[in-house]
Amino acid sequence: MYSSTLSLVVLCWMLLHTCSHCNTLNSVDLDVPAFVDTWAITHSSPCSTTCGLGLRTQELCPLGVAKANGSACWVRQVQCLDSWQCGLQTQTVAVGQHLELDCLEEVMEVMGRFAFMVSWRFAKGIVTTDNNLFVQYDVPGLDRVVLDPVKEEDAGTYRCDVQDTSYHRVKRMYKGVKVLSPHVLSLNFTKGLIQWETPGGLWPNITLVTGKLYPSNTVRKMVLVSLATSTTITVIIFLGLLIFSYWKKSRKRNLPSHDSLGNL
Repeated sequence: MYSSTLSLVVLCWMLLHTCSHCNTLNSVDLDVPAFVDTWAITHSSPCSTTCGLGLRTQELCPLGVAKANGSACWVRQVQCLDSWQCGLQTQTVAVGQHLELDCLEEVMEVMGRFAFMVSWRFAKGIVTTDNNLFVQYDVPGLDRVVLDPVKEEDAGTYRCDVQDTSYHRVKRMYKGVKVLSPHVLSLNFTKGLIQWETPGGLWPNITLVTGKLYPSNTVRKMVLVSLATSTTITVIIFLGLLIFSYWKKSRKRNLPSHDSLGNL
């Protein structure tokens, strides 16, 4: 009995002793010690690209020893990756033009094009993102597809995959290419504008007629015939209305006589 009471007293004393240090623990100073050389990121810009590997600018300011020594803030650039899926991009070209499909683009080229592994796949004749329709496509330049000149069989979707040296995928992009025959549509705006402004430029087999289409006598006869026809129609309608009105009035007069005969 005495031992159990003593244990209860000791337990209560330990709890009270622990709570007496609660305020001390909650008010711990979180400042960095003066002997620690620490830098903190005070500003960070968004990633330079919405998909694929990009660059982010960060501003670092000193804390601790570096701040005491009067070190100034400095700016650095670091790699960033918001999403490795870039979706589908389409473009239309005509047969015979020069076309380059760049996979790394400017940001990744700044980092060094040989720091990445690029592979291409091709879905012929269709614009799609269905990966089951793609086959391997060999590209000598690795980072870009060069079509010079563009042919009709080059139409389709080109997919590029980019991996870093650790074999982590950092980008996938689909580029849909639509190829038009020059006999179907011309993409030369200047030439097309000249053809529109030149009479007979678009339809050389059609003869443009200028001046009066009909002689003056023919026009006069057409006007007289139109007036005669419209006058005749007007007279017929007027006579019809007049006859209908007379018939209606005569019918009203005859109705009382029939009633009187019935009474007799």
